Amino acid sequence: MSFADFKVLTFDIIGTCIDFEKGILDGFRAIGGSAAASLADDAIFAPYLTARAKYPGRSSVVMRDVYRDAARELGLPHDDAAADTFMRHFFQFPAFPDSADALRRLRRRYRLVAMTNFDRVAYSASANTLGLPFHDSVTVDDAQYPKPDPRFFSYNLGRQSAFGYRQEDILHVAQSQYHDIGVARELGYKVCWIERRQGQKGFGGTPEPKQVTKPDFHFASLGELADAVEREFGR
Repeated sequence: MSFADFKVLTFDIIGTCIDFEKGILDGFRAIGGSAAASLADDAIFAPYLTARAKYPGRSSVVMRDVYRDAARELGLPHDDAAADTFMRHFFQFPAFPDSADALRRLRRRYRLVAMTNFDRVAYSASANTLGLPFHDSVTVDDAQYPKPDPRFFSYNLGRQSAFGYRQEDILHVAQSQYHDIGVARELGYKVCWIERRQGQKGFGGTPEPKQVTKPDFHFASLGELADAVEREFGR
């Protein structure tokens, strides 16, 4: 299989391009101070995932409640001021160090499309953090159904078909086996797994999938993907 087979790269954003795990951990530890400093990463991720499942709505609205629930479980400050502080921090979650440059390089050859469970407001903050590299974007506001719901992928395919692209033109690039890789493979897409947690145990801030799907391409970072594309085509 060749990278020349594709015209469109669709990207999961949170966890693939944006380091949401660092964002979550930094936020809880900054607000929690010494009480949070000794907490293991997974000790923070577990109540975060439970709270996010409890509040599945638009991320730019519910993350205040997600923090408050998880912080209460952890014994950390969870008053309105703490929740507001986390909400402001949420809009400043960092990109992975390689993301912006890799997307800039990949944009030279492909149509780049963001596919994110973030709502339009939260996605706009992330897109700006990444340097606005995408030609198009589909958020949960547009699709109305969050990944891994297949209807999200159906919505995007219909949207891209209006620009003349077919499913076989698309390579889906993502970190989450749960939200992206498994369902995309089931739907017949070629997939590229960006295993950001390579060498680490567990699934961190992402729900555990029923099984790990073998991808068509497999890299530890977007930078490695961009390097591979450039090697194939020549710089």
